[in-house]
Amino acid sequence: MENESNLYVTFAKRRPTLFQKASELSILCGAEIAIIVFSPTGKLYSFGHPSVEIIGDRFLTQTTLPSSSNSQLVEAYRNTNIYELSRQLTYVLTQLEVEKNKSEELTYISKEGIGNHPWEAPIESLGLQELEQLKLAMEWLKNEIEEQKKRIWQLTNCL
Repeated sequence: MENESNLYVTFAKRRPTLFQKASELSILCGAEIAIIVFSPTGKLYSFGHPSVEIIGDRFLTQTTLPSSSNSQLVEAYRNTNIYELSRQLTYVLTQLEVEKNKSEELTYISKEGIGNHPWEAPIESLGLQELEQLKLAMEWLKNEIEEQKKRIWQLTNCL
């Protein structure tokens, strides 16, 4: 590039993408990666998995880890996924059981007439909370009847 400013901007924008792609390759394939980059100003940037030092030492000494190392990483990754999926399945099954219980309770309430019309249910089957709700509903209904009665009385007296 002719313009140094553009060179610095391009490097600053592309370096994170390079490291991100290297990270993805490492995670998806179980690859061991080391990237060392010097910026146009000479500053050192590096990325490595498991670390730049370990990969650098392997490269410089030309030793290889046992082939089971990669398979162990892949197996650990799979086990992590299996554990997470199992945890999610357990959560969903628990939620399903809770919803089934709610459904059964609503079916029972519907059959007993509790909820929609508590006054239709036998009073002996109502608990304290339902009795209190019934009492409040009856008092409200009584007040509404009294108000309607007054309105009708006023209308008939005005005519």
